[in-house]
Amino acid sequence: MSPYPKVDCHSHFLPAEYRKALAENGHKNPDGMPAVPEWSEESHLTMMKSINVTKSILSISTPGVHLKAGDDALARKLARHVNEVGADLKKRMPDQFGFFASLPLPDVEGALQEISYALDHLNADGFVVLTNFHGTYLGHKDFDAVFDELNRRNAVVFIHPTTPCLSSGTAATPLPQFPRPMFEFLFDSARAVINLFLTGTVKRCPNITFHMSHVGGAFPPLINRFSSVAEIMKLGGSANEVTPAWVKERLNTQFYFDTAGWAFPEQAKGLLEYVTVDRMLFGSDFPYTPLPVVQALSKQHDEYLPQVFASDDDKEKLCSRNALQLFKKASSKLS
Repeated sequence: MSPYPKVDCHSHFLPAEYRKALAENGHKNPDGMPAVPEWSEESHLTMMKSINVTKSILSISTPGVHLKAGDDALARKLARHVNEVGADLKKRMPDQFGFFASLPLPDVEGALQEISYALDHLNADGFVVLTNFHGTYLGHKDFDAVFDELNRRNAVVFIHPTTPCLSSGTAATPLPQFPRPMFEFLFDSARAVINLFLTGTVKRCPNITFHMSHVGGAFPPLINRFSSVAEIMKLGGSANEVTPAWVKERLNTQFYFDTAGWAFPEQAKGLLEYVTVDRMLFGSDFPYTPLPVVQALSKQHDEYLPQVFASDDDKEKLCSRNALQLFKKASSKLS
């Protein structure tokens, strides 16, 4: 067993009704993957025990709950269902499970209703949002009301990537022969978070705590470039104050980054050029990452952890303490 107790901030659940809805609405091979993975409460607990995870914060992965463009009714129904399943898991096993509630975006009115229900009745730990919803990216003005409410409620917002939706016409489209989680997810994370900065959403919503997946994807190497160009060209208006120094300050006060995927050693070291270990969380990405791979990555994580972090204090921060402090703080501020 791993010598490092962990809080898994990036792991997923797939209730039976959600799996059925995926199959009925054209998502048998979501995001170019060969199949929807099997999941059960028991298999999740088995995974946790095998790599010394003491608690998992569960979420619905891509393609989320808005499975058919224009079908807001289905999205609202699915969001309510999966959120109630997550709440039941947390209520029955509060020491083992927490959950991020899903929102039926791009249905703004439905999302606002679900924010209220998830916080006031289900005791959600935060919310999961995709990088784009049918091509509308986080930071778009259509979503301002949702982010303003999340800001008012001091929410933790977990940003999970999905298949990118690029401009039509002569623009390139994703290479369809490869599963999107291989590399497109990482680029879409960068698109969404850069847009959150450039549209002023990050500045306008200082009470939101953003959680990026996969060590930030392709975002960290672009931090100096996008923020320097924004400063020079005054993109988004000077009031947004998008400068390299300001972006790095926000990343170290308003953002967290999980280690789901192949984080060690290169990606983790790259991220640490911009943030401290205080902003890092452990993630397994189970069950979309199968158990044998989760176990192999956990072993790799444990082997490289001492090379990247010299102190036991820093190792504990990444594996568990940061997460415990984040959700304790969030629970006290959610209102």
